[in-house]
Amino acid sequence: MCIRDRGKLYATLNGVEASKKSHVKIVAVPTLLKTSNGKKSDLSLLISAIETIAHGLKVGDLVIIESSVPPGTTEGIVREVLEGISNLKVEVDFGLAYSPERVMEGRALQDIVENYPKIVSGFGVKSLRAVKSLYEVVAKKGVIALSSPRAAELEKLVEGIYRDVNIALANEIARLCRVLQVDFEEVRVAANSQPFSHLHKPGTGVGGPCIPVYPYFLMEVAEKYNLNLELVKSSRLKNESMPKEVVSIALEALSLHLERVEGVKVAVLGLAFRGDIGDSRLSPTYDVIEELIRRGFRNIIVHDPYINRDEKLLKYNVKLVNNLKEALKGASLVIISTEHTPYKNLTLKEIKTMSENDKLVVVDGRHVIREYKSPPAGVAYVGIGRPLTIGNNK
Repeated sequence: MCIRDRGKLYATLNGVEASKKSHVKIVAVPTLLKTSNGKKSDLSLLISAIETIAHGLKVGDLVIIESSVPPGTTEGIVREVLEGISNLKVEVDFGLAYSPERVMEGRALQDIVENYPKIVSGFGVKSLRAVKSLYEVVAKKGVIALSSPRAAELEKLVEGIYRDVNIALANEIARLCRVLQVDFEEVRVAANSQPFSHLHKPGTGVGGPCIPVYPYFLMEVAEKYNLNLELVKSSRLKNESMPKEVVSIALEALSLHLERVEGVKVAVLGLAFRGDIGDSRLSPTYDVIEELIRRGFRNIIVHDPYINRDEKLLKYNVKLVNNLKEALKGASLVIISTEHTPYKNLTLKEIKTMSENDKLVVVDGRHVIREYKSPPAGVAYVGIGRPLTIGNNK
């Protein structure tokens, strides 16, 4: 019998009621970016949730923020809203803690319970003791207590920014590998045999609701102290430039192999921001499509095995399909944008057969094609960090 059937779990649309009837409130709402006037944090959803909680806050309650936020948010605006509405005092009447959500989509429960230690912090000693005791029951890898909420807030952002910077480095080296006629993957595997090297993979860009956002949160805070995070900024801009670079590589290959771009059908494989999920938030595929349209391509089709409908593609007048053969039929340019498992099992020969074209270009933005060094006749293959190789009739 599940906990819901035992009367230990129920859901409500009334947030104030939920706050009144609970002693611990865990907030994990999205935090977004405002793009209208520079890329700045949008905490509107978080503030709305905190306001709702404040109307039901009681003496003895504990509020835990898990959303990714700019450092200083919990001790600043969150505390101010809670105290201002409830007329209660943090660390005297209620506890306030920050404990970042450290999960990957598709394996959240496993990550929370099994995979990682839980990072916790409290506004004061009482709050820290409460949040630490709670998560020690849940996290099998233990709990790491940090000295302040802003330290924990910063830790969460740094996790993502580390990956963003590392991917930017990979994309930079991949560009050099391509012109040197060297396979980046060969170099990466060899380099990472050294225990202090952790070179990531290059690709069409970095998507999702986390990594593309965190650098801007950190840069926003740094600006208040007149600090310029040059490496963080340049890495973010590098990764944001990759969709344009992918299209430039495609145009170069088309001009060499097909000698035309007019009327070419383009099949883009993968809309999701990461392999084997159905989430397209901030996916670099959107930027690839926008650049294709800007460059004059009009016959574009997108395939994704996990996404059935997408409003943004409808606005672009771009068709989304789940049938791979339908996507590839008639395509002269194929761009692999997401590392879905079905694409990893494809061969260039199969792609050519499904395209029904004698000549086509395959741009591998995720290094998913394994047998690529000797493409079949009529197929031109190029990857991010892989040289252009054209199959011949010999």
